Amino acid sequence: MYRTKQLVSSILPLTPSCGTEKLVTFLTRTGEAVRCLSAPPPPPTANALAAEPFLNGSSSTYVEEMYNAWLMDPKSVHSSWDAFFKSATAGAEPGAAYTRPPSLGSLKPNEVPISALVPYLSQEQGLGAPQVNEKTIDDHLAVQAIIRSYQIRGHHLAALDPLGINQADLDSSLPPELQYSSYNLDEKDMNRVFKLPATTFIGGKERQLPLKDILSRLENAYCRHIGVEFMFINSLEQCNWIRQKFETPGITKFDNETKRLILARLVRATGFEAFLAKKWTSEKRFGLEGCEMLIPAMKTVIDKSSELGVESIIMGMPHRGRLNVLANVCRKPLEQIFCQFAGLDAADDGSGDVKYHLGTYIERLNRVTNKNIRLAVVANPSHLEAVDPVVQGKTRAEQFYRGDTEGKRCMSILLHGDAAFSGQGVVYETFHLSDLRDYTTRGTIHIVVNNQIGFTTDPRHSRSSPYCTDVARVVNAPIFHVNADDPEAVVHVCNVAAEWRATFHKDVVIDLVSYRRNGHNEIDEPMFTQPLMYKKVKQTKNVLEKYVGQLLEEGIVTKEEMDDIRLKYDKICEESYVNSQNEKQIRYKDWLDSPWSGFFEGKDPLKMSTTGVHEETLDHIGKRFSQPPPNAAGFVIHKGIERILRSRMDMVEHRSVDWALAEAMAFGSLLREGIHVRLSGQDVERGTFSHRHHILHHQTVDKSIWNPLCNLYPDQAPYTVCNSSLSEFAVLGFELGYSMTNPNALVCWEAQFGDFHNTAQTIIDQFIASGQSKWVRQSGIVLLLPHGMEGMGPEHSSAHPERFLQLCSEDESYFPPLTSEFAIRQLHDINMIVINCTTPANYFHALRRQIALPFRKPLVVMTPKSLLRHPDAKSSFDEMLEGTEFQRAIPEKGVASQSPENVKRLLLCSGKVYYDLRKAREEKGLENDIAICRIEQLAPFPFDIVKEECEKYSNAELVWVQEEHKNFGPWSFVRPRVETALGDDSRRIKYVGRTSAASPATGSKNQHIREVNSLLSDSIAL
Repeated sequence: MYRTKQLVSSILPLTPSCGTEKLVTFLTRTGEAVRCLSAPPPPPTANALAAEPFLNGSSSTYVEEMYNAWLMDPKSVHSSWDAFFKSATAGAEPGAAYTRPPSLGSLKPNEVPISALVPYLSQEQGLGAPQVNEKTIDDHLAVQAIIRSYQIRGHHLAALDPLGINQADLDSSLPPELQYSSYNLDEKDMNRVFKLPATTFIGGKERQLPLKDILSRLENAYCRHIGVEFMFINSLEQCNWIRQKFETPGITKFDNETKRLILARLVRATGFEAFLAKKWTSEKRFGLEGCEMLIPAMKTVIDKSSELGVESIIMGMPHRGRLNVLANVCRKPLEQIFCQFAGLDAADDGSGDVKYHLGTYIERLNRVTNKNIRLAVVANPSHLEAVDPVVQGKTRAEQFYRGDTEGKRCMSILLHGDAAFSGQGVVYETFHLSDLRDYTTRGTIHIVVNNQIGFTTDPRHSRSSPYCTDVARVVNAPIFHVNADDPEAVVHVCNVAAEWRATFHKDVVIDLVSYRRNGHNEIDEPMFTQPLMYKKVKQTKNVLEKYVGQLLEEGIVTKEEMDDIRLKYDKICEESYVNSQNEKQIRYKDWLDSPWSGFFEGKDPLKMSTTGVHEETLDHIGKRFSQPPPNAAGFVIHKGIERILRSRMDMVEHRSVDWALAEAMAFGSLLREGIHVRLSGQDVERGTFSHRHHILHHQTVDKSIWNPLCNLYPDQAPYTVCNSSLSEFAVLGFELGYSMTNPNALVCWEAQFGDFHNTAQTIIDQFIASGQSKWVRQSGIVLLLPHGMEGMGPEHSSAHPERFLQLCSEDESYFPPLTSEFAIRQLHDINMIVINCTTPANYFHALRRQIALPFRKPLVVMTPKSLLRHPDAKSSFDEMLEGTEFQRAIPEKGVASQSPENVKRLLLCSGKVYYDLRKAREEKGLENDIAICRIEQLAPFPFDIVKEECEKYSNAELVWVQEEHKNFGPWSFVRPRVETALGDDSRRIKYVGRTSAASPATGSKNQHIREVNSLLSDSIAL
């Protein structure tokens, strides 16, 4: 009745002023108006007419009047009424007499003729009105809800644990929304047929199925050995793509050839671990037993990715299964792997690393796709997940240098352990780089080797989330959980993951739910802490035995064929083992993950290119860097930026540079020489201290920017400057990986404040400081760390130079031979360089020297804050021209140097404090009595220059001055080295500076000022 009133109300505005009760009378008495205004008519009311389904109390009077008019004159009513009454009186069945008139115009999309609404306008009390079966509607809606519930939560019921004792989501309860009884359905409904919604593919070509088949197919798709998490993804296209890959009937079936291939790979994976266990029973190797399917899984991902166009894959992984991956995925020669167990001496330099940390680089033919593939496994420390951002940076760099802007030819695979994946924060940081413009790798395939245990910690005590993979949900990455003892389910999931990455260029996670047959390593006893689990493990057949049994039952292989496959691989291992016995040395370079083809060839390792440049180059770069966009009069620049540009131009015209201009000239000159420059970090585009401004922003148009360093020369190398996410660990690791790829690039990471670098300490300690020694892997990465005690509190004052200096490999008591190669030999022999410059020119040379060196070393720069705008902290073009170079130390150049025998005190210092000391000396008129020597390069230490300066001022007291507290800063590093430089000199160096403290700096401004005044007065007190 409500619908009828609504229809009448919608018609009333079309009629003359009349009430509802007069509408029918109006329609029957207006002649032509009936033809114009009436919709196709409802049928009449006599005899058979009374049975028509649309008739009710309110329509019968109207129809009766129309019928009487038709009896008098058939032409007096609408032709549709004429046709209807003729059919009805001729004996048409109820409901069949009405014929809709032809439409005069085609319907628009989403429109229906009003006549289609007629069946819904009847009242329940009407004659012959159809009874709407609400249960039918409810049941159809229930079935749709069940389908959606399986798609959302079916993974909770999946049989994922090969041991059958745990729930992967740590929850054994049955979600009520997955029980059909929750929807008022029962057994008698099982054979009822329901229409399938467009959001499922379980029907294949069928669009309706009995309820029992719907439930059966949903369980097969989502509740067997694969659990799919994807319904949190906010893309209908992506969700439907995943549904189709898992719901389509028969989609997980494989032909016999594929099953044989899976078997052969599983035999190799299992046989390799068995061989190692037989030959080296008491050696740690962190074997793969319990998750042997990792090898066929990785090879499937690689095969499918190669088929889809990928040519290079960079991998990062923890120690478990690493040797197996190297042997059976990368196909590294088994002899080289077996030699690692022999304890042989190395033929090349370095300290080396344990065998399960080593990386490799292999280029080989993929036999499945018949295409060449390059595989790199990045070396990593025991710090789990720390390698993740390094792999991503290396991958991004390869994509950049290949021009692979869509990630179609180069990709990354990251392997994880379950406890580390949920426990290590760098995983979250790395995920958040995945879709950033200057950091994305266009999709990574993550594979979790899920032992369902940490070292000894139960997963119920190691994470708060249901799954170990829940961190991936933050970036809408689909997660495929799979029982690792079902080889065909694993292979299907891996194919889907590779296709997902190729299709959508987004991250995806494969969770291989498995177990660890041994303890944390082969000599660890797991029964101490997991007795029930390991009783079950001992009773469980390995996956190879299970799969062999399945294939024997299916008749795909015979027992004789199986024995033959096993014996063949065992023979390969034995032959390689015999060959390895003939090796007398190992070579670290065989395990290099980032070879630089041709870089070292034909170079004198002790000869460096010049770092000075032509004045025309400095002038050109300086002017371009100081100008607004050319031919862009409408580009509105901030007034403050206009002042900065004018100031820069003024410096260029007067042939001088400040810190920002010197940096721009170093970058620009390298770009001119074809060297790619990348500067990354928090707020680096502007600079934390608003000094850099490499990106100019239009003040009235969003996203309209100008980068002058990208527009210096028509044929220059590309320049990348990018603000990073608020992360140090992942971003520094990313930039390190980027620097490993190409030695002919300057890659810089700048901390917002130097104090914050310690959240990336793992990257510094485990990769940057020791990477070359452990893995013969060089890197020229530059760390820019703002440093200086300027009253900004304990977390905005110190970049902790003492920590970097402690990591340097230089011997404090060894004075290298004084030869013409003294300086470069020091650089060659040390593991990293630490500088604290006082002039822009020296900073300019330090950056260019990174590329001029015939090798690569990390460079750590204590960059200034107040010196960025200090009027005295400027350099002349003359200090940057050809023939000039980096000054490891800057001796006194004032009047004191002219009468060294009269100098009473020689101050040695580094960094900003020099300008404070010089000012204090001038204020006291002590220029003749005090000489100041600046140590610009702290490591390697300039023994020769310090020795020369100390000898020059033979009557002077030697004092080291630093603004840091005594237990911070360079003092502990410098003191023994100065004494080594002095040799037989009886003088010893004295310390002047702040006393030892627990905190790097005070939070009180007044206290800071008192400390500075005390430091300066003590420094010049004679």
